[in-house]
Amino acid sequence: MINLLPPEQKEELLLEQKKRIIVILGILVLFFLFCLFLFSFLVKIYLQIQVISQKGFLKEAEKGSFQLEIQDLRRKIDLINQDITRLEQFYKNRIYFSEILDKISQTIPRGVYLTNFSAAVSFFEGESLIKISLSGFAPTREILLEFNKKLEEQINFKNISFPAANWVKPRDINFFVNFEYNL
Repeated sequence: MINLLPPEQKEELLLEQKKRIIVILGILVLFFLFCLFLFSFLVKIYLQIQVISQKGFLKEAEKGSFQLEIQDLRRKIDLINQDITRLEQFYKNRIYFSEILDKISQTIPRGVYLTNFSAAVSFFEGESLIKISLSGFAPTREILLEFNKKLEEQINFKNISFPAANWVKPRDINFFVNFEYNL
C-alpha cells in the first residue's frame, strides 16, 4: 500500500494513533489499579474474618483452659474437704485416757490400790466403747463394796462386773473388775 497523504496528515494520524494507545494504556492501567484495589480489599476482608474467627477460637480455648482450671481446682477442693472430714472424724473419736483415769481415781476409796489397769478400745457403728479391766488390793470387803458403789454411781461406767471370787474373803482381797466406759 502506498501512502499518498501529505506528511502533516501523516503526523496527525500518527499522533492520533499514539493518543489512542495512550488512552488504551491509561484505561488498562486504571483497570489494573482497580483490580489491585479490589484484590487488596478482598484480602483485607478475608484477613479480618480470619482474625475474628481466631479470636473466637482463642476465647473458646481460654474458656476450655479456664474450665480445666476450674475442674482442677474443684478436684483439689474435694481432696482437701475429704482430708478435713477425716481429720474431723479423727478428732471427734479421740480418747483422753487421762479423763478416764481421773474418774477411776475419784472412785477409789481410801486403802484400795490398783495393781493392774488395762483398756481396750473398740469402734462399733461410729461410736467408741472402751473396755476397762482393773485389778488391785482392798483391805476389807466393806471397802471393796464401797468401791463397787462408787463405780456404779459414775454415769459413764456401764456393765460393771465383779467376779464372785472377789467377795469370798472378808479381808486382804485381791480383786478384779471389768466395766465399759462410754464416751
